[in-house]
Amino acid sequence: MSTPDLILTFVHKLTKVQIMTKREQQIINAIKSNPLISQSQLAEIIGISRSAIASHITNLISKGIIEGRGYVVAPKKFCVAIGGANMDILGKPDTCISANSSTPGSVTSSPGGVARNIAENIARLGDKCYLIAAVGDDSRGRQLVELSNSAGVDTSQVLSIAGQSTSCYLSILDSDAEMQLAIADMKILEQLTPERLQKQLPLLKQASLIVLDTNISVQLMQFLFSNLTATTFFVDTVSVAKAEKITPFLQSVHSLKPNLLEAEKISGMKISHPQQLPELADWFHSRGVQCIYISLGEQGLFYSNGQQQKLVKLPALQITNSNGAGDAMMAALCHCQLLDIEIEKSAYFALAAANYALATKATINTELSVAMIEKSLNQANLISSDS
Repeated sequence: MSTPDLILTFVHKLTKVQIMTKREQQIINAIKSNPLISQSQLAEIIGISRSAIASHITNLISKGIIEGRGYVVAPKKFCVAIGGANMDILGKPDTCISANSSTPGSVTSSPGGVARNIAENIARLGDKCYLIAAVGDDSRGRQLVELSNSAGVDTSQVLSIAGQSTSCYLSILDSDAEMQLAIADMKILEQLTPERLQKQLPLLKQASLIVLDTNISVQLMQFLFSNLTATTFFVDTVSVAKAEKITPFLQSVHSLKPNLLEAEKISGMKISHPQQLPELADWFHSRGVQCIYISLGEQGLFYSNGQQQKLVKLPALQITNSNGAGDAMMAALCHCQLLDIEIEKSAYFALAAANYALATKATINTELSVAMIEKSLNQANLISSDS
């Protein structure tokens, strides 16, 4: 299938998921009231023939909105993001940064943190996502929860820790919007312990997907992986310094998203040419990782599931801020997993989401949506190259 055909098929699948007619919604409402209702009873309530009811039921089953006999309404899939949540302070100079002196520019503040950012991007793509993170009982913590909740994230599981300060992340960009320096005050993450998450286990066991960032402790990783053996885990490796924390648990990871430096750090391999990327991916597969997505910046995204391996590209039309692109990419991959989208289409969708993050000054592009990504994929001059 050609790349344009592939993208059109992808867009068609996205647009048809769980779209119901007014009549189908009436039927669903009646079924929710009585899951064992008969088709004859439905016909009487709705005011149409039994054969018409049967046709609607068939359509609702094919859409995955109801499941099997008894007309059980399918539960909505949801995911949980666990990890960092903090206030971001971003400085961007108007010209080149001058060492040992003040540089004119702009300073902005916004909610951040890898897990929190992923959760917000997932919510903006229309999916249900709980956030499990730790904040202090201070004004920054309250603001962080309020802003996350207003963006669509379910913050009911966020832990407020008395006497602690909410995390803060300070980053300085250069005039080309590339990060030059960052300081992270994330001591409160030490409070995100197995003991505190014990009561969340029933919720976590119901999640279709859990996405972790490696800001969390090795002890918490061990707790989650050992108690949730049947769960689909996505992991964002965050940074070179923190990437190795996931190494003992690779066999429990469904999908891993490192950049090249992080992948090299975990594997101990050094990649000097794109032709070596399949070998790097195979190393991760041999340790149990089902899917790996290696971010290569302007060079694209290399994906592999053991059967399919490819480097795909989708050039960014505008780069305003490099912060947040990886978070949007991971959120898009989670979205595609919830919809059972195949891996190449997922990779293009993730690249398009990252491009939307690159195009805004804020860490998260508030205009991000499935519709916007569909439009981008339809209009883009796609470039893909075999690895």
